[in-house]
Amino acid sequence: MNEIRNVLGEEMNEENTSKNFIEMIIEKDLAEGRCSTVITRFPPEPNGYLHIGHAKSILLNYGLAKKYGGKFNLRFDDTNPTKEKTEFVQSIAADVRWLGAEFEDRLFFASNYFEEMYRCAVRLIEKGKAFVCDLSADEIREYRGTLTEPGKESPYRNRSVEENLRLFEGMKNGEFEDGSKVLRAKIDMASPNINMRDPVIYRVAHMTHHNTGDAWCIYPMYDFAHPIEDAVEGITHSICTLEFEDHRPLYDWVLIEGGYKKTPEDTPKQIEFAKMYLTNVVTGKRYIKKLVENGTVDGWDDPRLVTIAALRRRGFTPESVKLFMDLAGVSKANSSAEYAMFEYCIREDLKLKKNRVMVAVNPVKLVIDNYPDGVTEDITVSNNPENPDLGTRTVPFGKELYIDREDFMVEPPKKYFRLFPGNEVRLMGAYFVTCTGYETGEDGEVSVIHATYDPATKGGECADRKVKGTIHWVYAKSAVAVTTRLYENLIDEEKGVYNEEDGSMNINPNSVTVLTSYAEPSVKNAKAYDSFQFLRNGYFCVDYKDTTEDRLVFNRICSLKSGYKPQ
Repeated sequence: MNEIRNVLGEEMNEENTSKNFIEMIIEKDLAEGRCSTVITRFPPEPNGYLHIGHAKSILLNYGLAKKYGGKFNLRFDDTNPTKEKTEFVQSIAADVRWLGAEFEDRLFFASNYFEEMYRCAVRLIEKGKAFVCDLSADEIREYRGTLTEPGKESPYRNRSVEENLRLFEGMKNGEFEDGSKVLRAKIDMASPNINMRDPVIYRVAHMTHHNTGDAWCIYPMYDFAHPIEDAVEGITHSICTLEFEDHRPLYDWVLIEGGYKKTPEDTPKQIEFAKMYLTNVVTGKRYIKKLVENGTVDGWDDPRLVTIAALRRRGFTPESVKLFMDLAGVSKANSSAEYAMFEYCIREDLKLKKNRVMVAVNPVKLVIDNYPDGVTEDITVSNNPENPDLGTRTVPFGKELYIDREDFMVEPPKKYFRLFPGNEVRLMGAYFVTCTGYETGEDGEVSVIHATYDPATKGGECADRKVKGTIHWVYAKSAVAVTTRLYENLIDEEKGVYNEEDGSMNINPNSVTVLTSYAEPSVKNAKAYDSFQFLRNGYFCVDYKDTTEDRLVFNRICSLKSGYKPQ
């Protein structure tokens, strides 16, 4: 029988098959004494809002720290002042907290370590491991070589230590223009890994930084700054996505040559995992920024997006996001998750928590002609039949009601059990009614439906006969007018995400439908982020941005039908 071994070369058994590969690496490091306390971090660049892919990294890093009794840091990699804003810092911190990733007082900024990074760069120059280069960005790119051809050395590579120290200090003191000089690591221009071909580690940029102001006019590159930040904070496991795998040798080089660790196996240790791709959504920051700037969406938190702020506004919960990440899993292989799986997770989270209320989303009036004029009665209904602990409520009932337009057809197909001329249905919790006719407006659309009711069927039950159709309703006189927004994918799935001819996005023109709906009185005092199941129409959440004292706006979180079945 062949032995099966995991990524660490260990023979597989019941205990380690239940762990992901990162957990196995961490436990090996703990067992061998490379670290005693696990410290992880989430290191976003504050140049936009976080999206669903970032949620995986946040929950993974936080979850690992929590599992092993360690600590989790939130640290902003703010080394590029050209794109960073305080607005993004605030939104990211709010998103991380909303997801439940508690960083306590451990909020850090890369910019707080600029002095340490500068000292490290000076140490590298003194060791002969870094030099000031006068080549332009285009020339550096040309000298770098290709995947099949080695690069060639810069003519400035062999400057003396003294000259490099003087020039680097001049860069720091603002003596040179942007782009005129950079500091480069001196590694190996023939390395098969292009990232190791004397990468730029500092550049001149006379820009005001959101955190440090005008204190600096040189800024470190991410690949140089990031490992130093990890070392200063005592990060043990630097968990990042798979595109940084080729950067790991540079990560280790900076830490070893900078004097922060001795071998690649020491901590901080970089470990890569596969990104999580969600089908038919837009996640790239530059594309979202374009959608915001051209007015296609109404901000970074537009409910059609999958930024964390947008998901929160639409009505997704931290618990549903976590369940989704658990189902998606952690691996070294890139894969895509269906949006239907994400919707399954929010349904699973809400189905036992939320009241099920009656709302005529696309309403049409129903008049019960034989019901007494001026009479209103209270009907008792369950708040959630699947969870009796949520109790019951009463809703008013009378002669004129609203029902959903899709619950009536003039000429129905076979097996249509809702309302049509001559058919009897149950009004949920109330009475049996039989359609006797209908009226149409000038546009030919049905405007009013007429019916009669059977007083003996109060409560929606009758011992001597059965009906196959049950529909919900709202009493017209007490109905609360609300705005409902129904969403489809922002991207036209049939055309693909992008237009191959011009690179533009194939936007679905029907991505949002706005309706005036009528709800039962129980939703009248709903507040921002309150959510409900609208019977047979899906889960809806009160929009925090557009709701006012005089106008309730509901975003549909998801429908009740699922295209996903858990394995």
